[in-house]
Amino acid sequence: MESSILESIGQEIIGVMSPVSLCMLLVVLLVYSLSDSNPFSSSSAPIRTAANLVYLENPSDTTAQKLEGALLNALVFVILIAIVTFVLVLLYYYNFTNFLKNYMRFSAFFVLGTMGGSIFLSIIQHFSIPIDSITCFLLLFNYTIVGVLSMFSGGMPIVLRQGYMVSLGIIVATWFTKLPEWTTWVLLVALALYDLVAVLAPGGPLKLLVELASSRDEELPALVYEARPTVSRNEGNPRSTLGLLVAGVSDSGSVELQAVSNNNVRRDGAENCRSPEYTAIQVRNLENVEGERNRDEGERSPLVGHSRERYSSDSNSSEYSTVIHNRESETSVDEEMSPLVDLLGMDNEREHERRDSVVASRGIKLGLGDFVFYSVLVGRAAMYDLMTVYACYLAIISGLGCTLILLSVCHRALPALPISITLGVIFYFLTRLLMEPFVVGMATNLMMF
Repeated sequence: MESSILESIGQEIIGVMSPVSLCMLLVVLLVYSLSDSNPFSSSSAPIRTAANLVYLENPSDTTAQKLEGALLNALVFVILIAIVTFVLVLLYYYNFTNFLKNYMRFSAFFVLGTMGGSIFLSIIQHFSIPIDSITCFLLLFNYTIVGVLSMFSGGMPIVLRQGYMVSLGIIVATWFTKLPEWTTWVLLVALALYDLVAVLAPGGPLKLLVELASSRDEELPALVYEARPTVSRNEGNPRSTLGLLVAGVSDSGSVELQAVSNNNVRRDGAENCRSPEYTAIQVRNLENVEGERNRDEGERSPLVGHSRERYSSDSNSSEYSTVIHNRESETSVDEEMSPLVDLLGMDNEREHERRDSVVASRGIKLGLGDFVFYSVLVGRAAMYDLMTVYACYLAIISGLGCTLILLSVCHRALPALPISITLGVIFYFLTRLLMEPFVVGMATNLMMF
């Protein structure tokens, strides 16, 4: 079971990289589309958020002032995140699970309703979409309510939940691109370092949270994107779907179906073959018991009754035979089970497949903050040039792939920000300071086109 990720590493990587790439793409499109609209225009005044409580960057400030103010903003923001995370860990440790769930519901409702609504109104104004206020309110209200229900209620399609998780990341990342440039880059590096310490260091808040959730065998009390691999439960036995369907047709015959299951018969036969008391009389008694039960309960379900008639006709035609030898000789049991028994048999192989599919269905979980800060980095790069966008995207995807490979080897929770953010920041400045002047100079001199 521990090698499930190793066996499907390609599928796992695609299942995580696809939503991350979609989130970054939509953030870049929003940054370009709303570049002339408030409140996301880079030329407008910076907004005051928790990420720039101490220092509000001004274009007239010197480089030293911008760097110092950005360091102070990043330090305060990381401290606030650490305090909030430790509070969440304490609440989860003392079983305030309902409070945490309601808090996450309110957070998702606030982000989708207010922050998402602001972006929605900006899109309507920028593209001059003809829509009245009542319709706009109804659409936004339905979008928000369905999002909260899909993320925190059971029975919802996993695709719908994943889609709303991606939309949450897009909304928050679009708002974070409003931060000043120096504060954004220093904040990204600081968050990558904090993520490394919080997940791997002893006593780290995220490490404690993951260990508590694992010890209780519960889901993480956080907004987490779950990339479930598409593992089919019917790959091992192509007839298992029909077997489950037949088993679910007649609820009244559940005891009877368990009695004739292939697993039970084979297991009983294997255990009894080890003892000398296992004789052909016991096999005949088993047939008599099943025949009496078939006659008594044959009218409960037409489907089961029809299958029992097939079983009796096959038994009369001597297709069900048993050959028994003594213990000293080689013991062999040659059974040709009836179609219903073979159809509904839950043997050991299918049990192993079921357990493997349950384990594999858990998939890789990626925190919503990883989506946000990946997209913030690409969105900030989009404010300069498309060449930096390509470089940062390739760097982030490469770092995420390295993190997933390490995850498949280590089999423990790993931070997803450090490698990707480090590569993204390095590639951004290398592309902006070195590659972009070189390519532009080559193109303007017609040496490369």
